[in-house]
Amino acid sequence: MVFRDRTYAVLIASSVEKFNDTITALLPSTDFYPISTVSSAGEARRMLQDRTYDLVLINTPLPDEFGNRLAMDICSSSGAGVLLFVKHELYDDVYAKVMEAGVMVISKPTSSQMITQTLRIVCAARERLRNMEKKQATVEDKIQEIRMVNRAKWLLIECLNMTEADAHKYITKQAMDMRISKREVAENIIKAYS
Repeated sequence: MVFRDRTYAVLIASSVEKFNDTITALLPSTDFYPISTVSSAGEARRMLQDRTYDLVLINTPLPDEFGNRLAMDICSSSGAGVLLFVKHELYDDVYAKVMEAGVMVISKPTSSQMITQTLRIVCAARERLRNMEKKQATVEDKIQEIRMVNRAKWLLIECLNMTEADAHKYITKQAMDMRISKREVAENIIKAYS
């Protein structure tokens, strides 16, 4: 596997023991750990409430539902890569229903090589999504910092009769002089004047 610096938490939802054994054999613990197995959609939903998974593999049909709704729900509520295994005859119909949600579909029966290659694609997609999540978190942090600095500026304007430019310069200078972030300066101002 390409990504040696991390392991992928895997949830397998399948009521067929042979499928579980075959898939688990294709998931080396150096790359995929922990691996959890459930036999129904209900159990999978409960597991997903308690833990975050990087990959979810669903062998359809499940005893309590087919599995495509579960796959779409997982894609809409998490960043997990979802691989749905369906009978060859159903592939086109299921693919058409779940593709827009971001679910990857593989027809069965299939080869171990095809499963391994698809897992690598799902892992690559998961990494790309993980990087986008990091960037989004950074942007959200910056927005939060801007809001906090603006709030501090308005408190300086209100309480100390500064102009906006003077308040901005004051916060910037305090951050440089004290060797702390503008956010920390803003937090101190907010504590002092709120």
